[in-house]
Amino acid sequence: MAKTKSKSATYNPKNTWKYDLKKNGVLYLIFLIPFTFLLIFKYIPMVGILMAFQDYKVAKGLFGSPWVGLDKFKELFAGAQFGYAFRNTVYMALLNLTLGFIIPVILGLLISQVRNKRRSRVVQTFTYMPYFVAPVVVCTLAKEFLKEGGAITMFLTMFGLPNQNWLAVNSPVFWFINCFLGIWQGAGYGAIVYIAAINGIDQNLYEAACIDGASRWQRLWNITIPSIVPLVVMMFTMQIGLVFMTGFDKVLLLYMPTTYEFSDCLSTYTYRMAFSSGNDFSLSTASGLLQSIIGTLLLIFGNKMSEKATKMSLF
Repeated sequence: MAKTKSKSATYNPKNTWKYDLKKNGVLYLIFLIPFTFLLIFKYIPMVGILMAFQDYKVAKGLFGSPWVGLDKFKELFAGAQFGYAFRNTVYMALLNLTLGFIIPVILGLLISQVRNKRRSRVVQTFTYMPYFVAPVVVCTLAKEFLKEGGAITMFLTMFGLPNQNWLAVNSPVFWFINCFLGIWQGAGYGAIVYIAAINGIDQNLYEAACIDGASRWQRLWNITIPSIVPLVVMMFTMQIGLVFMTGFDKVLLLYMPTTYEFSDCLSTYTYRMAFSSGNDFSLSTASGLLQSIIGTLLLIFGNKMSEKATKMSLF
């Protein structure tokens, strides 16, 4: 009798999977769309990682090609241009992690300080519009502006710099061109998330600070910035993990064989290995796998560092 009562007391039809499916069926159906996309285009293709450990031949297929172990990684590290590509990737990554990351944060803070809401929306619209310009258009404009006799080149000559094609100069100047193009195109769009976070701060805090006589700078420093620090830490941690994967499109459209020493990066190096005359898919897969491993390690390292420094972490 006691057992029967206990079972009837604990049984709740609302805890069954059928009830949950009936109640949240639409949400599960919506979730099914991105899940299917990730499964087909992200997880199933991961089987191709096996090519990094094979001498892959298209005719023999993925499971018929001979295994070579780590030979492709040794060949990758011994490549004449791998050292340049890795060095350039590191320097461009550092620029993106400093200038490329902090400028959207500063832009978001500045836009949030515009008192006139209409002007604020206009400024915000104009700053994130470049994000929707195709990279090929951005790079074409950059080539026109930076070529010999181009608008930016002629402006630089006013400060004593030479009249030359800056994209054809085999020097670290390419790193800064790539960084500033990324900032111009993505700073406004990247600032949206910070503007949204700032708008979500409790306005009572600002009113109380105004009553206490705090200036705009004091309210910004003591209320706004501390309130968005968790978001900044989260975005920075994610940026660390992705920094080795970004910039492929602009580099591919801007660089040239004469500037490979300072313009080539791991992504473009991988692309050339896969689609060059030799079509060494195994070597390109090894290069791509190396980037993924480095990105994962950087993500874990960045998360641990942010946890120690700010007591906040992404995971």
